[in-house]
Amino acid sequence: MIIVIDYDAGNTRNVMRALTKIGLESKLSSDIDEIKAADGLILPGVGAFPLAMQELEKRGLVEIIKSVVAEGKPLLGVCLGMQLLLEGSEEHQYTRGFGFIPGDCKLIPKKSGMPVPHMGWNQLEIAKANALTKGIAGEYVYFVHSYYTDVPAEFINATSQYSMSIPAMISNKNVFGAQFHPEKSGEVGQEILLNFKEYVYANSTGN
Repeated sequence: MIIVIDYDAGNTRNVMRALTKIGLESKLSSDIDEIKAADGLILPGVGAFPLAMQELEKRGLVEIIKSVVAEGKPLLGVCLGMQLLLEGSEEHQYTRGFGFIPGDCKLIPKKSGMPVPHMGWNQLEIAKANALTKGIAGEYVYFVHSYYTDVPAEFINATSQYSMSIPAMISNKNVFGAQFHPEKSGEVGQEILLNFKEYVYANSTGN
């Protein structure tokens, strides 16, 4: 069972619909016992980093998510959910994140003809293959974001070009992030979610 973390982050309906479409058993929940029992977790997100962390803290979810990830449970962060995986963000005010992946979120630099927020379809360039990048090199995915994850190159799995090289997929051990929206990226997004499903299944049967 995959638990999609419920903290009123928006866009969860589309995420749940996409998981159902690929045949992945999932549940939207903020219940600590269900999170502990999950085979894997998805942290969605649309909105501001400080408010998201505040809501996660309010619901008592930060420490339990850290705990299950430390046990080896797979975690996939999507859009804002990927940004929350980092040490912190400069959005509005500096706010600490989960710290699963080194680095901070910073505002995308403005460039003529490339407005912020970055919205639209961009091509993926694989930088360092992992379980989730299988079969998606050169494909296009859908982005909506104003901040990017400034992380060391060793944690970047895929990039997309905008006003800069945007980290599109990042990872550290059992923690994965997608800056774009797989649930809005058609067959390519479904392929990424299927890759995550396979990783979760392999992880759960191997333990």
